[in-house]
Amino acid sequence: MDEHTTAAVAALTERFDAQASEFRDQQSVLLEPEHIVAACQVLRDEFAFDALTGQSAVDYWPEEQPRFHLIYLLYSFQHYQRLSLRVPVNGNMLSVPTIEKIYPSANWYEREILDMFGVRFEGHSDLRRILMPYDWVGHPLRKDYPLGYEEVQFSFNYDEIDARKPYARE
Repeated sequence: MDEHTTAAVAALTERFDAQASEFRDQQSVLLEPEHIVAACQVLRDEFAFDALTGQSAVDYWPEEQPRFHLIYLLYSFQHYQRLSLRVPVNGNMLSVPTIEKIYPSANWYEREILDMFGVRFEGHSDLRRILMPYDWVGHPLRKDYPLGYEEVQFSFNYDEIDARKPYARE
């Protein structure tokens, strides 16, 4: 990791009580939701992370605390460095401030996350469905979303679901 990214990560951990981690030379910083706007502002203005190259979510269901992690992928053209931010989101409170005013490209990413995962972004300029029809019920990338009207099978409910499945007979 270069000095620029080290300084950016140190600033985030110091100012926002964030947790830094590294995996295969990729830096990641875990932030609380209330700090995401200020952290992105610092990264853009002070450390030249001028591009949001991606934004997505991960569902950890059946966990509720946190149920989701929002992932922000930032890039510095000046220093040729990448940095990812992770924001845990409680399963009972699916709301995070938008970063659209800092990174305009967040507009469509945040709409997609709303559509697929159901996480709302407070202060977003045009928060409506982007991939699914407007009358669609549910959020298809959630792990508890039914697949073809069949309950989702996991390791914790495998035996219960398996007992109800019809199998081909010889």
